[in-house]
Amino acid sequence: MRINKLTIAALAVVAGLSLTACQNDEDTAGPSSSSAASTTPSTSEGASDSGQGAAETNAGKGSGEEQGTATGTGSDNNGKVGKCRTDELEVTATDNTIDGDPDGTVAVTFTNGGGRDCSISGYAGVDLKTSAGSLSAKRTGQQATSTVLKDGESVAFGITYPVNDSGGSGVRITGLVVTPPDETKSVSLDWPGAATLPVTDGSGTPVQVGPIGSAGQGG
Repeated sequence: MRINKLTIAALAVVAGLSLTACQNDEDTAGPSSSSAASTTPSTSEGASDSGQGAAETNAGKGSGEEQGTATGTGSDNNGKVGKCRTDELEVTATDNTIDGDPDGTVAVTFTNGGGRDCSISGYAGVDLKTSAGSLSAKRTGQQATSTVLKDGESVAFGITYPVNDSGGSGVRITGLVVTPPDETKSVSLDWPGAATLPVTDGSGTPVQVGPIGSAGQGG
């Protein structure tokens, strides 16, 4: 009887050990599988977030570089050329009348001596000093174009006036006053053309001035 009790007790211990071993195996396998399953989505999520962050960072960098380039190009104002000023210009006047032309012509030349490039365009102001008072030249209406004068370069325009063929003394011209375009300071010059203008009632040919660059074109 005692032998049987011992045998039963031994079997119970063995069974208990087997059951514990099985439970331990299940516990080991369970957390491991669960950990692996939960780790995989976490890793994938991290990679996705990292990729999005890199894409956003790269997009931000690219956008910043493009904007910087566009702004730099658009805001470059250092290349602009300033207007020619009276004090920078050497102004001369010469007779430019061509034989056979019905009118006389005087060419006025602007030479850039300012030590820098400058732009000049439009019409100069022209006044003739005469024995009858000051006479302002009228614009011909020709299209005016802009010219950039490098230091030492020149540009000219023409003044046309009626020739005194009346046989009378006419109106004596005593001088020429020239004001460069967009300026208020004038330069006084000797008149190089014919000495007189015909006396008219205002219906004759007026004294006319052409735009910058028009010398030799009849005004």
